[in-house]
Amino acid sequence: MQIHPLAFVGPNAKIGRDVQIGPFCVVEDGATIGDGCVLEARVSIKKGVVLGKNNHIFEGATIGGLPQCVGLSDEDCGGVIIGDGCVIRENVTIHRSMRVEDSTVVGNDCMLMTNVHVAHDCRVADEVIMASNAMLAGHVSVGRRAFVSGAAGAHQFVRIGAFAMVGGQAHLVRDVPPFVTVDGLSSQVVGLNTVGLRRAGFSNADVRLLKGIYRVIYKSGLNWREIVEKIEREHTEGVGLEMARFLATTTRGITAERAVLPTVAGAREAARDAAEKGKSSEKNESVDDSEPVKLRVVDENGASLLPPPSKRRVV
Repeated sequence: MQIHPLAFVGPNAKIGRDVQIGPFCVVEDGATIGDGCVLEARVSIKKGVVLGKNNHIFEGATIGGLPQCVGLSDEDCGGVIIGDGCVIRENVTIHRSMRVEDSTVVGNDCMLMTNVHVAHDCRVADEVIMASNAMLAGHVSVGRRAFVSGAAGAHQFVRIGAFAMVGGQAHLVRDVPPFVTVDGLSSQVVGLNTVGLRRAGFSNADVRLLKGIYRVIYKSGLNWREIVEKIEREHTEGVGLEMARFLATTTRGITAERAVLPTVAGAREAARDAAEKGKSSEKNESVDDSEPVKLRVVDENGASLLPPPSKRRVV
């Protein structure tokens, strides 16, 4: 065990074997640090925190701070449990549960990058990656091997399913089903996380099955009860069962699918149709006082694909 002389470790803190504690760290009484953990400089481990084995905590991280809730005292709050093998980077904050009998939980082999915030009573499963500045409000759960990109934020009680991919700066107010991708710009679902699924070793059969379930959820036109009943009836094991259980237990609803944006070819076809209708109306000497249709072609980020008016030519 190596404890820097400029660190403070409470006399009643429990410190495992081969632990390294850097300068200006504070480990309070009532904290537990497992074997092989490394605390870089200026790390704060508050009372009620239990660190598993072989965790690496970087500069400025604070684990076990009080929940950011009005009216709570230190005696009202629970703890924080961190699994084994996690990497917690600079200035990460993880807050205690707002209930004495409960804990905020981060699983095994997770990576929380700089400035990540995990609020009170969150449940983060194994092998989750959260990129810089991602934020979880209270009571959020994140399934195993999910990826939450930078500056994304999740509302209280939102669930992010296993193997989901959340894009940067997304704002989540409804549950994200397992195995899907959320676009950061629109904060809506844009398909399965096929790259992540293949990297995780899912078979082609599993991916095909999930594509069929995705079509039932977002393309079938069934109402919510019919969707859930159909998936529960047809899928009783594996990834299908996991999806069925997630959908059946949502309380906030699920994130909507992003509408398909128009393409250049589609806009040209629409322009030709409009021109043909215009010619037809002239022949019939009919008068249309309605507003002219303004076509705007955008890319997936919402940027216009058409040249400025001065450089356009009639197609």
